[in-house]
Amino acid sequence: MRFIPALILALATAACSGGVNDGVVDVAFIAAPSELATGGVRLAYPGQELRAAQAQGLVSLDPAGSVVPALAERWIVTDDGSSYIFRIREFDLPDGSRLTAQMVRDKLAVTLRRLDGTSLGLDLAKVRDIRAMTGRVIEVRLKSPMPDLLQLLAQPELGLSLDKTQIGPMRATREADYIQLDAMPPEDRGLPSQEGWEEAVSPVRVYAKDAATAAEGFAQGKYDLVLGGRIESLPLVNAGPLSRGTIRLDAALGLFGLDVVNPAGFLSTAENREAVAMAIDRSTLLGAFNIGGWVPTTRIVAPGLPNDPGTVGERWSDMDMGARRSRAASRVSRWKGLNGGEVRVSIELPHGPGSDLLFEALARDLSQVGIAVERTAKGKKANLVLRDRVARFGGPRWFLNQFNCRVSRQVCSEGADYLVGLAVDARDPAEEASFLAEAEQALTASNLFIPLGAPIRWSLVRGDTTGFSENGWNVHPLFPLSHAPI
Repeated sequence: MRFIPALILALATAACSGGVNDGVVDVAFIAAPSELATGGVRLAYPGQELRAAQAQGLVSLDPAGSVVPALAERWIVTDDGSSYIFRIREFDLPDGSRLTAQMVRDKLAVTLRRLDGTSLGLDLAKVRDIRAMTGRVIEVRLKSPMPDLLQLLAQPELGLSLDKTQIGPMRATREADYIQLDAMPPEDRGLPSQEGWEEAVSPVRVYAKDAATAAEGFAQGKYDLVLGGRIESLPLVNAGPLSRGTIRLDAALGLFGLDVVNPAGFLSTAENREAVAMAIDRSTLLGAFNIGGWVPTTRIVAPGLPNDPGTVGERWSDMDMGARRSRAASRVSRWKGLNGGEVRVSIELPHGPGSDLLFEALARDLSQVGIAVERTAKGKKANLVLRDRVARFGGPRWFLNQFNCRVSRQVCSEGADYLVGLAVDARDPAEEASFLAEAEQALTASNLFIPLGAPIRWSLVRGDTTGFSENGWNVHPLFPLSHAPI
């Protein structure tokens, strides 16, 4: 770890100085090169950002994570919330043909069919049909109101590619060790031309690097931006106040916890799995990371979502940590008395120094109730596996759909799936919320997922970089980095 002090000093310098000013914005994703792939509907995080740069949907997300116009220049929502009507921008495609509502409708319909069986497809289950009403107007009809529809339509997987024609906002060129993205002129995207536009924009080069290489390259001025940081790599750049303004943390919404993928031995009963969940002190779990504002939770659905009816609260709120561990220890002791031997569970975590710290904290907490913990290498059979995902939208259905038996066969509840299905069809918001609360309770009772808190996402941002902003969706679009004014 002698690499770290030098990196801390370099990061402190990078916070207030620029890299090589060659007119190019260099972005390193912490990822394997294969994760830059943009085809299909099952994309890794870097592939999502690259897809969003090359394939517009009806709407898109800006650097703050807010919905903004894309192919649709404007839209309205009917009074009952069951229909969204979009007006498509009018412009010619590179082959000379005109972009029409029918073309957009047909491509969206194909994408929805391809999403069947994915969690994003489940998120879009309220879409009843899509119609082209006129040459430039599309209507999306819903089974029941869905305030978060625009957020879902902005997902990169719903970006349109028309017969391999890139409709922007950027064009990609693959080189030996990077992908270059060039902003398309506004007139090629159905917008008015702007004088001096080409002189204002910069190309964006995207690289895939491991965490240590990306952080060191940033410190040396090779990269202007590093994206895709997670908890396992955070200690590589956790330089404290020296690098304030360089390390940027998203207050991400999503799932961060342990899947019980092998409920054998002690973990074979829901009661004993609950003992593991009870023994973890979430308030101190990430103390070694020195992260301010991290939100721990015992709930599957993130607390404090809009329109949360408050019927599901934090677990064991009537017990202090000592009482929780006492109850958990009694279950461990009872199991030992009936079965003999020690209680031992194995955990699979991603490789990295952050995972080492997380493992130490989990092992410390579980040892307090008589549970021994061992670390299992990736690919080996473990009892517990880390689930670390950022939400697509801020509704309970996203969290519950992650555990649907079609997409999460080892960790799921058919009863919860049934209740979520009823919520999809419910036209009354109160009834929908009630079904979703029941579904969360059913899934919670299985104790097949042990929630810990919110996901950790970090980036490195050079001081003179524009077009970047923290947000709860860990969305960092590449087009704004090009300095394109429109």
